[in-house]
Amino acid sequence: MFFMKIGSVSAGWLRAHATFYGGSDASDTMGGACGYGNLYTDGYKTNTAALSTALFNDGKSCGGGYQIVCDASKVPQWCLKGRYITITATNFCPPNFAQASDNGGWCSPPRPHFDMAQPAFLTIAKDYFELVLISNVGGAGEISKVWIKGSRSNKWKTMSRNWGANWQSNTYLNGQSLSFKVQLSNGRTKVALNVVPSNWRFGQSFKSNIQF
Repeated sequence: MFFMKIGSVSAGWLRAHATFYGGSDASDTMGGACGYGNLYTDGYKTNTAALSTALFNDGKSCGGGYQIVCDASKVPQWCLKGRYITITATNFCPPNFAQASDNGGWCSPPRPHFDMAQPAFLTIAKDYFELVLISNVGGAGEISKVWIKGSRSNKWKTMSRNWGANWQSNTYLNGQSLSFKVQLSNGRTKVALNVVPSNWRFGQSFKSNIQF
């Protein structure tokens, strides 16, 4: 990704990275570290982003405008070529020092990173990233490993822990029903086949009848 700060004396294109959060309607982006509250009624709508430590500047960047374009020369499989968007900084994306900067620790310093509202992200790139919260697990309850598989593949893809009980996959699985394999800390493993239908959308919840 590239970004440019609008109105800055030293404005220019700089290298950065971006992900998305908040669901397809951006409802989970409301509030945030800048204190704006309801971004819909305050006029920011869904063209917003949470900034990493390197950009947030202890809140001094709140309200700042950034123009973002996906660099198709680097990741052509994910970029919508020629598309750009101007977003407003409305939140802080906290560091995650337990994860590598390219695998869950995107917002850790010194990495410049934008965690964009999903509708804003989708104007410049494809939504290749899945973040799955797994809850109400029986048995030992402590999840040690998770795998995901789309209906168009026979191969299980290992998911990595993003934070807490949230597990991530960087595989493009849109339009496929999803199966999950979950392993607990005691080694017991269960498989939930096609528990998520092919017409799933980000922000939805699904229940499996498989239990430990």
